[in-house]
Amino acid sequence: MWRYSVFAILAAAALAAPTRDALRAEQAAWQITPEALPSPALPNSAQPQLSVSDRGVLLSWIERSGDLATLRFAERTAAGWSAPRTIAAGRDWFVNWADVPSVLRLPSGVLVAHWLQKSGPDTYAYDVRLSHSSDDGKTWSQSFTPHQDGTKTEHGFASMFPLGDGLGLVWLDGRGMKPPSTRVETSSSARSGQAGGHEGDHDTGAMSVRFARYDRNWQLLEEGAVDERVCECCPTAATVTSEGVIAAFRDRSAGEIRDIYTSRFVGGRWAAPAPVFNDAWTIAACPVNGPALSARGRDVTLAWFTVKQEQGQAYLAFSPDAGRTYGAPIRVDDGGSLGRVDVELLPDGAALATWIEFADQRAQFRARRIDRSGARSPAITVAGIAGNRASGYPRAAIGRGEIVFAWTESADRGSLQVRTAAAALPAAGTPSRQ
Repeated sequence: MWRYSVFAILAAAALAAPTRDALRAEQAAWQITPEALPSPALPNSAQPQLSVSDRGVLLSWIERSGDLATLRFAERTAAGWSAPRTIAAGRDWFVNWADVPSVLRLPSGVLVAHWLQKSGPDTYAYDVRLSHSSDDGKTWSQSFTPHQDGTKTEHGFASMFPLGDGLGLVWLDGRGMKPPSTRVETSSSARSGQAGGHEGDHDTGAMSVRFARYDRNWQLLEEGAVDERVCECCPTAATVTSEGVIAAFRDRSAGEIRDIYTSRFVGGRWAAPAPVFNDAWTIAACPVNGPALSARGRDVTLAWFTVKQEQGQAYLAFSPDAGRTYGAPIRVDDGGSLGRVDVELLPDGAALATWIEFADQRAQFRARRIDRSGARSPAITVAGIAGNRASGYPRAAIGRGEIVFAWTESADRGSLQVRTAAAALPAAGTPSRQ
């Protein structure tokens, strides 16, 4: 029996060896070459965001002129980016490197956008504003808020998704936090809501994740809590599987453990939030580094950032069952991650992960393919970027047989501009982001 067991093990290893070699060859052969696209965004632009519909990729961004902020968008077509269109503008917006607006095309073809507007003099007193368009963005509805509490506290980091024949969204909600009574802003930058940071100066109390749902006629169907205590300023993420919605966010325990949690919206209810992995990252302040999600059917991948032994690390995990369970974490970065991750499921079931890596004394916007076995392609550098807040969150999306990248370039004298690039997708497939 012992000899047979050894023989069986050796035979199995021999049979498995070509498979491992094939995987290595496949990963080494998986190469993309991002090519710069003429950006539809003008100078003094930042806060890029990408979304995908069956028509292709949408890019949104904010352009600044003095204290005036303007939210614009363009759609990726076979001829390039469409002519930019303006959604809304204001002098009382909250404009921030991490808490960015977005535009989403619903299955009905209706466009919906969100941005942030100041509600009071406190630094983080601002609201989520929503608007929709039925004519491809030529005209937009009067804006409205999904939260009904009326408090002059933080409401932001929203993630929108199609739900039924309408819209769903989650956001960070500060109605349970108490603003310091002595802090009032008076500078022009504060009045326009231009916040340079987003940590270390928050109110006391508990930040929550909340949810709202609208029907096709924009009637509010419900609003409620998903998690009553979360990290104060890490971006949220949401995606739609064949079995319901998944929301991801950074939780906050009583002992200041701030790991990534998810909750599933199935059958009209949010499940109890659960950790994706017990990193046990204990930190007394918000790291401003949120998760990313992507889904195709029941397949899900989630990427996140954590710190272990004082080293920043990025990971992703796969779920085969619509987010009920996740496999072991797979390291994404090459040893010096600043996080700010994004992730897209590829048509073959592997994932495209992006992150900011600090290497060779500079920050780099990187991407690589990672399959479920943990095999990783060599990382490619999409662009060199600033390692500070000015670079914001680089983005990636898959649509119409290509990978689209967007990031903020910091030029001389501090000027910013959104840049874009695209790479042909090595394997044919359909968009993965809902």
